[in-house]
Amino acid sequence: MNNIPLAEQMRPKNFDEFIGQEHLIGKNKPLRRLIESGRITSFVLWGPPGCGKTSLARLAASYINAYFEPFSAVSSGVANVREVVARAKERIVKENKETILFIDEIHRFSKAQQDAFLPHVENGTIVLIGATTENPSFEVIWPLLSRMQIYVLYPLSDKETEILIDRILKTNKKIVLEKDARDFLIEYAAGDARKAINAIEMSVELNTRITTFLLEEVLQKKYIGYDKKGENHYDTISAFIKSLRGGEPDAVLHYLARMIKVGEDPIFIARRMVIFASEDIGNAQPTALVVATSCMQAVHMVGMPESSLILAQTATYLATAKKSIAATCGIQQALKDLETMKVDPIPLHLRNARTSLLKKMGYGRNHIRYPWLVEKQTGKKIVQEYLPKNLKGKKYYTPDWK
Repeated sequence: MNNIPLAEQMRPKNFDEFIGQEHLIGKNKPLRRLIESGRITSFVLWGPPGCGKTSLARLAASYINAYFEPFSAVSSGVANVREVVARAKERIVKENKETILFIDEIHRFSKAQQDAFLPHVENGTIVLIGATTENPSFEVIWPLLSRMQIYVLYPLSDKETEILIDRILKTNKKIVLEKDARDFLIEYAAGDARKAINAIEMSVELNTRITTFLLEEVLQKKYIGYDKKGENHYDTISAFIKSLRGGEPDAVLHYLARMIKVGEDPIFIARRMVIFASEDIGNAQPTALVVATSCMQAVHMVGMPESSLILAQTATYLATAKKSIAATCGIQQALKDLETMKVDPIPLHLRNARTSLLKKMGYGRNHIRYPWLVEKQTGKKIVQEYLPKNLKGKKYYTPDWK
């Protein structure tokens, strides 16, 4: 290893060297075409850590031969904004060169800073590229955001992480990575290229032959061997859901802990609980869907590791909640009937009489809009059919069916 940090050594110099984000920078994809055209507008890169946001911003500057100026959203103030703008104007005049202002963690950008940059983004003095792990719609002021395109980036796949590892080994031939250690490294990285690079860099400081034991020592993390796209992934989420269904909070927490420990996507876990809340709990405890949906939103906003508490709270709530599959069975039967039988037209009295002609044809005729109110006022039971003629009396929803 030389004195240049490994992350810097592996930074891509062109699009062909860039790993991941094919939906944006693959052949003929939108962001690549925009950058290769030599004329780019301000944009935000939104994605998890280690997915290539900074590398992509640097590539953009390189392709259009612009000056790349990083800016700290944390340690800089409005006075620094003026200095950056002054330098950008000077480059345009003296060198005819654009300035790409790169703001990492733009979600930590103060409103005053954003307001100060706005006119200079608008008049083209600077091209602003922001990088964020948070939803920019919540963090960036609308006048600025409306002048910027948002591009969503995703974690590296296991295959893409493996490509990165192979490239590191090819560049640094003294490093030997054992097979189990490779699997551990991919599991540990969880789609974060920076984590994979740093783990290798720390390991080779001790030994150029990287074993599972060495990685466990360096990372202070036990290798579990969980393939997030393979059998373990599906078996664990299956056990988790079945434990929820069986009302066993202890088992639920065990399988949740397994998934958290290996870096399973917390949004994936939360999404499955939202589905479960409707499918298996339903109207027996309607607040379950509210809790599960709030959980998914909270996990998105908070991130890990704190989200493990939110997931655990929600999972134990769902496990101990009353259960009902009445709504689930009802919609399944209604859909099945539509597929297997010819259903009569909607009754005329339920149709919308939006024109005088339709009204004459009987649309909406004799329809009682608020039958419950009429019953209350008259004391008489109102009988009004709502299903098509050949489904009259059909029961789809049976609340007693728990």
